[in-house]
Amino acid sequence: MLRNFSRTPWLSLWAAALLASSRLVAAQNPTLQGHPDDYPRADIEYGAAIYAAECERCHGADGDGVSGVNLRSGNFRNAKTDLQLRTVITNGFPTAGMPAFSKLDAPQLTGVIAYLRNMNTFDRGSVKSGDAHRGQLIFEGKGACLRCHRVEANGGRIGPDLSAIGANRSPGSLQRSLLDPSSQMFPINRPVHIVTRDGRVINGRRLNEDTYTVQVTDQDGRLLSLNKSDLKEFTILTRSNMPSYKDELTTDEIADVIAYLLSLKGQ
Repeated sequence: MLRNFSRTPWLSLWAAALLASSRLVAAQNPTLQGHPDDYPRADIEYGAAIYAAECERCHGADGDGVSGVNLRSGNFRNAKTDLQLRTVITNGFPTAGMPAFSKLDAPQLTGVIAYLRNMNTFDRGSVKSGDAHRGQLIFEGKGACLRCHRVEANGGRIGPDLSAIGANRSPGSLQRSLLDPSSQMFPINRPVHIVTRDGRVINGRRLNEDTYTVQVTDQDGRLLSLNKSDLKEFTILTRSNMPSYKDELTTDEIADVIAYLLSLKGQ
């Protein structure tokens, strides 16, 4: 996509980013009760583990441990949509004895909701959880992910910093990123090809943009701030530079890497 800098209003970029973000959130968090296909299995499995750790002691393994409440039915008195269910879980019902679970981050909430929506058909015994330690070894070794991505003080700057990825992205979204990276790119993270008026060629990743300037990180990880008036060409690419791991890692290895990424919650 070739940009005309002098006529590119910042509002258009903001609107495009908002639309893409809303679509990604909608994909991770369906607003209505749906079928199992509406919820990625990776999210359901993650939610099953969160449920076992946080909810099972009161609601029971089958969701009927509280009198008058049957979570397996999929019908909730105070929540019909996933957004309402998210609010109930986050705020709780203190007067009814249900504590608030505000400590759960967005991916954990997404997982719990996905599990509750599929609790009546999902076999928890079929879950083979990924191992975060093995995933870290794959991430740093076979996957060579630190070549582009950064985790805390280690790694490159070509790709987005993943230090807190586990607090922001659901398992299903992470899985899609590993298998089909282009499908999960936020507009602001898209690769760019730039040619300056003095002939310098810059290939990298967009970090920020306003009406007059653009900030990028180049292929060597250097942070650059450029005036658009100094650019001859500014092309935003629609395909990610990140390779797909669909044929590079096994299903179990993908699960291990996802487990590791989910453990990265930042400082």
